Amino acid sequence: MRREGPLRVPVYSMEGAVVGEVELPPKIFQAPINTALMHQALVRQLANARQGTHKTKSRGEVNRTKAKWYRQKGTGRARHGSRNAPIFVGGGIAHGPK
Repeated sequence: MRREGPLRVPVYSMEGAVVGEVELPPKIFQAPINTALMHQALVRQLANARQGTHKTKSRGEVNRTKAKWYRQKGTGRARHGSRNAPIFVGGGIAHGPK
């Protein structure tokens, strides 16, 4: 049941007493409700509230030894420094979220 004309609602004081009325535009407050859009807006709000709580560890923050893995020459294998490098499993993350 749609009413024509402006929608009037009471305005309450902090004590709970009615102190006046305000007119709300019917184009906004008497429009049909789009539940899919309301759900999308709520999901967006909740997702944005979770932002800022993520971080990954770089190679300097990983809790491993900083010692050289094996000697530089004579093994026939590739050169490596510490196992904290991003190329190793368990190493730091190269370009993760800060």
